Amino acid sequence: MAVEAAGGEQLVKVVALLGAAVVMVPLFRRLGLGSVLGYLSAGLLIGPFGLGWFSDPQAILHVAELGVVMFLFLIGLEMRPAHLWSLRRQIFGLGTLQIGLCTVVLTGVAWLCGLRMPAAFIGAAGFVLTSTAVVMQLLGERGDIALPRGQKIVSILLFEDLLIVPLLALVAFMSPLPAAAGEGSRWMAVLVGVGALAGLVAAGLWLLNPLFRLLARVQAREVMTAAALLVVLGAALLMEVGGLSAAMGAFLAGVLLSGSTFRHQLEADIEPFRGLLLGLFFLGVGMALDLAVVAANWPLILSGLVAVMVAKAACIYVVARLTRTCHRDALDRAVLMAQGGEFAFVLFSAAQAARVIDGTANANLTAIVVLSMALTPLAVLAVRRLAGDGTAPSMDGIEEADGQAGSVLIVGFGRFGQVMSQALLARDVDVTIIDTDIGMIRSAAEFGFKVYYGDGTRADVMRASGAASARVIAVCVDDRRAATRIARLCREEFPQARVLVRAYDREHALELAALDVHFQVRETFESAVRFGQAALEALGTEPQLAARIAREMRRLDAERFALELAAGDVRAGRPLIIGHTPSATPTPFTPPKRVSRRLDEAGGDGAGETPAG
Repeated sequence: MAVEAAGGEQLVKVVALLGAAVVMVPLFRRLGLGSVLGYLSAGLLIGPFGLGWFSDPQAILHVAELGVVMFLFLIGLEMRPAHLWSLRRQIFGLGTLQIGLCTVVLTGVAWLCGLRMPAAFIGAAGFVLTSTAVVMQLLGERGDIALPRGQKIVSILLFEDLLIVPLLALVAFMSPLPAAAGEGSRWMAVLVGVGALAGLVAAGLWLLNPLFRLLARVQAREVMTAAALLVVLGAALLMEVGGLSAAMGAFLAGVLLSGSTFRHQLEADIEPFRGLLLGLFFLGVGMALDLAVVAANWPLILSGLVAVMVAKAACIYVVARLTRTCHRDALDRAVLMAQGGEFAFVLFSAAQAARVIDGTANANLTAIVVLSMALTPLAVLAVRRLAGDGTAPSMDGIEEADGQAGSVLIVGFGRFGQVMSQALLARDVDVTIIDTDIGMIRSAAEFGFKVYYGDGTRADVMRASGAASARVIAVCVDDRRAATRIARLCREEFPQARVLVRAYDREHALELAALDVHFQVRETFESAVRFGQAALEALGTEPQLAARIAREMRRLDAERFALELAAGDVRAGRPLIIGHTPSATPTPFTPPKRVSRRLDEAGGDGAGETPAG
């Protein structure tokens, strides 16, 4: 009976955790405050310093840290080794600059707040380690992880995750306690760590893909899920045994599997566990906030919280601007990363055990870190609203068109314009590109494209962009009305240029033809014709025949377009459309191997047999 009672008590706790999350998270998201703050509030509500339903938040945190581990594994799956290598300057250059400046400044702030120098350094180092869980969750909700600004933040977070190992080693060196007997050479610990790292890389290169291929043949979904969890947790365990970061081990495992054919299957298997455990982690952080400590030391904690968050945000902003990040992105990064992280709890506990800091300092520093994690979503929301939430993006770093000249002027540099430009750039044609999407202009700069800010519907902007001397003006915008306005403007104001326009659909193409543009093409026409040609080849049609049919489709479409243009009616060319009327006896894709027989025939003499349909 006692066992059953204990089991029932545990079930009540599980229900309480899930119930608090299900109630609070949708409520906070509905209020526009985000899911992170919802989880933290739910944890505070049901924790030992709230309703008291849980007494040991640290036990929950230890389990829930697996959510951070799985999060980094999924990030690793998105980063092929070549892409990770391309980020090396951001990881080690930008990361070192930001962390170095933040550590120096925050150590000074902690010392001014009354901490001894060793304790001030540990407090600063713990606060420098940004919360990967909070930042990645907020970036994911905004869809910014894959953007250039998101990739810079991810790079810094990766470098910070690497720092926990040398910081823990530094704590051991700073400890006033005598070295433990039989501790052995520290070189042995280094060798164990290197061996663990080499073992993980070797397993990723030569064991994981054969393992998943073998399991795929079994066709048991639950075994594949178990194998995915085994890879994540096994990599984390191997790194911990080697004295390294479990989260970094999972990340490396993801990178090693990023080129695998099973990558998408692994993402689908891990994602539900990642989301659940990450939510549990935030609940545990909320429970860990000791309200009694905050109430007893609130002047120190409040002043320390404001001081370290403002100082860290200022350092991050300065580093971002020094590395040529625009004001808006620098401000966003500063606010987003101006909090302590989950590794601070590990560092503070180790420092207390080593007598570098005392229990009071540990409690105060932990409270500051937890409060900073809770305030970050609110700070990000407030700054984005004050900045207009992107409705009036900053023009910092964006150059407006003024006095440009080139043989070709491209108006609009979305997917269509980017592909179209490649043929010109391959021939070293002098090209000027303008667009009004500031985010796209900054993204294009990351790939080596110089795009000027300019509205092609304005004659003065077009002149400043070199339209009066251009031989060709290519209108590649995806807005139908804007494309028509620009085409009309070009035909009237810049008659020397040949005007090429991207058409939205058939009606738009007729409208552009009526403006006497020199060339127009429907944005999906050529790709659809080529797609149909590929479908014929997939059915076994000879490639030469499929290509001839594609040319016939283009010829019929041209004839149809000429009829519609002459009649001024998009329906005038309907007789040239190859219609689809399903017949009673469709032509088979392959010749029948035997003749068919009616099912109601009694005998097998073959009477009444006809070719199969």
